[in-house]
Amino acid sequence: MKLGKLTLFAGKMGSGKSTMSQEISKNTNAVLISEDEWLGSLYPNQISGLNDYIKLSKLLKPQIKNLVQAILQTGADVVMDYPANTLAQREWLKSIFSEIDAPHELIFIDLPNDICLKQIEKRRLENPDREKTDTIEMFEVVTKHFLGPTSQEGFNITTIKSNT
Repeated sequence: MKLGKLTLFAGKMGSGKSTMSQEISKNTNAVLISEDEWLGSLYPNQISGLNDYIKLSKLLKPQIKNLVQAILQTGADVVMDYPANTLAQREWLKSIFSEIDAPHELIFIDLPNDICLKQIEKRRLENPDREKTDTIEMFEVVTKHFLGPTSQEGFNITTIKSNT
């Protein structure tokens, strides 16, 4: 049986990963798995900083991995709105498709900090629930850990750069 394709995203906070994941899943009729939605549903109001996010995200990973692999094995495509922004995050995401030999694409949205910060401000205004986490301080903390993907990591990477 043909396996579904897994689409993943790398990019700084505010680069548009969630927006693009929604667009791609809609346009390709793929199943969208959003980390923010899972965390918000299972752990409402429990993430106030990076350490909370790391702890709770780690709890979800085994179940999400099994779910995504099961969906891919049915032949359905999956778009994961999960960050692939560090080596550790990418290793985990890579294990999802490599263990079952599913096709994949890692879309790297490579935008400068000023554009990401403008998009974070807009998102915070449109969604007041994100006021605690969508801050300049959080962007700076998270960006310190950001490392763009390289071809040596074994991903099929498509890079999208800003036109500005």
